[in-house]
Amino acid sequence: QWQLVESGGGSVQPGGSLKLSCEVSGLPMKFYAIGWFRQAPGEEREGVSCISTAGDSTNYADSVKGRFRISRDNDKNTVFLQMNNLKPEDTATYYCSATYTDDYCLNLRPDGMDYWGKGTPVTVSS
Repeated sequence: QWQLVESGGGSVQPGGSLKLSCEVSGLPMKFYAIGWFRQAPGEEREGVSCISTAGDSTNYADSVKGRFRISRDNDKNTVFLQMNNLKPEDTATYYCSATYTDDYCLNLRPDGMDYWGKGTPVTVSS
């Protein structure tokens, strides 16, 4: 049974940092592109970042470029999202997701993803 389990969310003041983790089990992670998406209350789910299967391509939403960094460790079956200089508008539930097709992930389209975690909440507030 496959699972994607997010962790590392929490509450932080503006300007602070958090590091999210997504642990993948039941899937050969090295064959999947992994993306991070987020959804704020009353909003649609949006793409945040993606890392390709080989780890040689990444993409970021314009709103997080220069502040967030995605990485993967296939030996640990884990993908990370380092979030720096957090802003109140980053408040959302963050989900990790997997797809066999790099392009779907790199286009940051939720409808192109195949497997989803249950999410971890992030709150940025003073």
